[in-house]
Amino acid sequence: MKVIRYFAVALDSIRANKLRSSLTMLGIIIGVAAVLTTMGIGSGAAASITQRIESQGTNLLSVNAGGGGGSTSSTLTMGDAEALSDISLHPALLVVVPEYTASATLTNAATDSQSQVVGTSPAYAVVRNLEMAAGRFFDEAENDVNERVLVLGNTVAADLFAVADDALGQQVRVNGEPFMVVGVLAESGSAGFGGPDSRANVPIGVAQGRLINAPRYRGDYTITGLSIQADGTRMDAAELQIEQTMRLRHMLGPDDENDFSIFNQASLLEVAGEVAQTLTVFLGSIGAISLLVGGIGIMNIMLVSVTERTREIGLRKAVGAHDRDILLQFLIESLVLATIGGLIGMGISFGLAFAVGRIPNFPFSVIIQPQALLLALGVSSASGFVFGIYPAMRATRLDPIEALRFE
Repeated sequence: MKVIRYFAVALDSIRANKLRSSLTMLGIIIGVAAVLTTMGIGSGAAASITQRIESQGTNLLSVNAGGGGGSTSSTLTMGDAEALSDISLHPALLVVVPEYTASATLTNAATDSQSQVVGTSPAYAVVRNLEMAAGRFFDEAENDVNERVLVLGNTVAADLFAVADDALGQQVRVNGEPFMVVGVLAESGSAGFGGPDSRANVPIGVAQGRLINAPRYRGDYTITGLSIQADGTRMDAAELQIEQTMRLRHMLGPDDENDFSIFNQASLLEVAGEVAQTLTVFLGSIGAISLLVGGIGIMNIMLVSVTERTREIGLRKAVGAHDRDILLQFLIESLVLATIGGLIGMGISFGLAFAVGRIPNFPFSVIIQPQALLLALGVSSASGFVFGIYPAMRATRLDPIEALRFE
């Protein structure tokens, strides 16, 4: 009952000094809003990165030319792709897709676009989880006869045509060679020159023989990489099978380093998660400084309040109030100030998150997690308690006689 009574007293005191109370809460409001918003930015960025990685499949393995030996020339070949496709020797590998990637100039009338062209097989769309916005990916028949067909990334199509979907059925020249656009990929959101949005895809035989004139290595056309869909429950076994076969085919000795590298998409997801968590904690720590400043502001105002209400404290003691009653009164007032400030700060942070979400093409959303809300409200309340202790204890030490004489 005492707590409820002192809660009402605290609200009366806050209403009696509206401006001072508002300025006192301002530090807590800004602190809570800063903590939640910065942690929300970190969570939103992490969710965006994770979504982009998962969109390519967590059971994806990428084999690229070059390894610890420092060689810059590609020793990966079509023969390697064919060898790894043998399911009897590599039961953990489901689909093996060769890639030959190079820069090329794509032209539509007077419009040019410098892009990456990926020579690959039809299974590339499945392995990379590519979705079509219009048309289709080229098929096995077109791949087998080296048909000059082209599948454009969304950004490339938009660069060459007024509307990306208008590219379907049109002729585009790649390094001067005419190609028919049979499909346009849906926008993936992946930024950068190497994302699917900024690439064009053609049958691998066309890329190696006619378009790029790829070099040969030990009689086979070279490739720049392999995309391999593996059994998600046997990722370690899949990597081991790839490494053993590649080392045997490349005639590497026991002491020789790999002339290729194997990249696990799941490990990237794990690393991205750790980086995002560190970023979130770092951003939250910066915002927490504002909470500390707000707590100091509460302590300062409560000390002023104790001084202004010295006669009130003396009178209450004179009529029988105990030290714990005085302590509880001022401590609850400090907690009420911090809690109200925390709730207002939470409201502001949700408003900012909503506003950011309404910005067109913003790369990520601000995600305020429930645990962040509890943490912010808990810290703000704890701040009110910690920084309210000293003023409350100071109030209990006042001598009733001296307090009643105070002017």
